[in-house]
Amino acid sequence: MTTKKRVFSGIQPSGNIHLGNYLGAVKNWVAGQDEKENFFCVVDLHSITVPQDPVELRFQTRALAAMLLAAGIDPKKSTLFVQSHVTVHAEGCWLLNCVTPLGWLQRMTQFKDKSAKQASVGVGLLDYPVLQAADILLYDAHEVPVGEDQKQHVELARDIAQRFNHIYEEEFFIIPEPKIPPTGARLMGLDDPTAKMSKSLAHVRGHAVRLLDDPKEIMRSFKKAVTDSGNEIRFSDDPEKAGVNNLLGIYKAVTGKSNADVEADFANARGYGDLKVGVAEVVIDFLAPLQARYQALMDDPAELDRILAIGAEQAAAVSQPKLREMKEMMGLVLPVSGNR
Repeated sequence: MTTKKRVFSGIQPSGNIHLGNYLGAVKNWVAGQDEKENFFCVVDLHSITVPQDPVELRFQTRALAAMLLAAGIDPKKSTLFVQSHVTVHAEGCWLLNCVTPLGWLQRMTQFKDKSAKQASVGVGLLDYPVLQAADILLYDAHEVPVGEDQKQHVELARDIAQRFNHIYEEEFFIIPEPKIPPTGARLMGLDDPTAKMSKSLAHVRGHAVRLLDDPKEIMRSFKKAVTDSGNEIRFSDDPEKAGVNNLLGIYKAVTGKSNADVEADFANARGYGDLKVGVAEVVIDFLAPLQARYQALMDDPAELDRILAIGAEQAAAVSQPKLREMKEMMGLVLPVSGNR
């Protein structure tokens, strides 16, 4: 009997989850639930490395969990939980801090970029990658699905794991592999088809389609999508046709059709106006059942809490013993009773 590979995926509850996030990441998570052992974590501790409104953060944490469930994450197949509900993440981060050289953190690209834009930098922003390493390593994850912007963080987790293993002369941590989604899942901004659809810009009207946008807003966003001065509706390598390519790519990703079938669907279109409306209509139809499932979960907070509590118990059952072994290896005196 072959043991399934274990996957750890984390997503910040910062709101503005858009169609690109779903098609580029969440859809793949849902599709892989039968193939691998998956842990999906709403990483609220990562969110507070920058200032947050407490009321908004609580809402967004619950909303993201509901959205992942609505999108198809099945708690009977996968473990879905909130990071702060499993305290070993923070504790494991401290233990890993003590074996992580400061220079490793100071060289991180995201830290350098973000700290350069802030007058005051909190320690959490610097230490963010170590917490991320704890997230991954405490679950013995073999794979970590990430975008290119997070690949360096997984590489740091690998370095920390190898350093820990070397210091304590034991192959204790599994060395995780970053898994980059296929480039075909990359959706570009409707307002700028040369730039990736961004979660940080999803609040800007006309940039992205958010999963909870109403049909009128979705149609409005697509009607404003940037195209070009032509009228040919075909896939093309021409940079000038980036807008049309993006619209066709969205249609293809949502419908699952081939390039030829996508082009055939628009063979009789009168121009880009028909293309924009056609893409908007399939997106609206695609999102309608997801939005209904989301609203049902948000209207039943007791059920959502029940699912998250079960997920936290399942996550703790895996990560707490790993943390306990870490403590023992590092020379800490373990309590006589309890699981910490």
